[in-house]
Amino acid sequence: MRKYILNPETLLYEIKEVSLRSKVFKGLLLVAGSVALSVLYLWVFTSVLGMDLPKTALLKAEKARWDAKVALMNTRLDRYEDNLEALRLRDDEIYRSIFGMNEIPLSVRTAGIGGVDKYAFLNGLESTNTLKNTALRIDRLTRMTYVQSKSFDEVASVSKRAGEMASCIPAVPPIIPDPSKYNLSSQFGYRTDPFTGESKLHTGVDLAMKIGNPVFATGDGVVESVEYDFFGYGNCVNIDHGFGYKTRYAHLDRITVTDGMKVKRGDKIGDSGKSGRASGPHLHYEVFYKGERVNPMNYFDLSMSKQEYLDMTAKREKENGTSPTRRSFTVTRR
Repeated sequence: MRKYILNPETLLYEIKEVSLRSKVFKGLLLVAGSVALSVLYLWVFTSVLGMDLPKTALLKAEKARWDAKVALMNTRLDRYEDNLEALRLRDDEIYRSIFGMNEIPLSVRTAGIGGVDKYAFLNGLESTNTLKNTALRIDRLTRMTYVQSKSFDEVASVSKRAGEMASCIPAVPPIIPDPSKYNLSSQFGYRTDPFTGESKLHTGVDLAMKIGNPVFATGDGVVESVEYDFFGYGNCVNIDHGFGYKTRYAHLDRITVTDGMKVKRGDKIGDSGKSGRASGPHLHYEVFYKGERVNPMNYFDLSMSKQEYLDMTAKREKENGTSPTRRSFTVTRR
């Protein structure tokens, strides 16, 4: 590289050679100055003025947009979760209760949500794990929505049999409501036990009557069991009516049905008696709903017309006349 300088004596420009060392030094000095200025600019820009670098600002703006989207998604999920909870309460406490269906346990509604961490790849992406928690929440709500949908399908199927349900509910007395033939000797609730003298819950109603009075099924169903308990119910028939309802007829003298037999309201199932642990001849009648004993008086009316009851039983006898196997079994145990 050549450099021209003015000679003051000759007033002419003369060529002056520049050494390589000088060239390298000046180059390094220029680079160092540029770096120093850049560092000073970054320090003033970030530390003094508190501003982000352009690329950092772009990344932060992008993150803010995604955070807003996730926040909006969680807001909507809050609303969906509230709606789903309202559907669950209506399903368990109204629809399923009306049709005698058991509530769906929480363990079933949330089944399949735990287990393998399929979102492990999201761990560590952010300190709050908001994205991972949102993904898990979507999975949980998806599963619960599916279970709720299947529950409504089940309720819809049962509701189509509403007429069948009406005939299955134990809605009539188990005996002919003729006041001259029976006496309501003990109602549902706490009473003094006639054998021990202690206060004890009486789980049904006692209808005192002579031995041999006919006893009838109070609703359509299937004979769940025919039993004999010498120290308890004596000759006893248990009927499963479906829809959460069951009935028990105890201390019978004779039983005219067998296990697994289908019966309808008004079918004779036996005769009243004094079998088992009984202080006198009577029928002990119980109603179960969803496994719990309930007051039978809430389901039948003893003031029902005697003629209306006899018409019902006569109709069933006529219908059963076409069945050669009906009442072909008699069980007598004392």
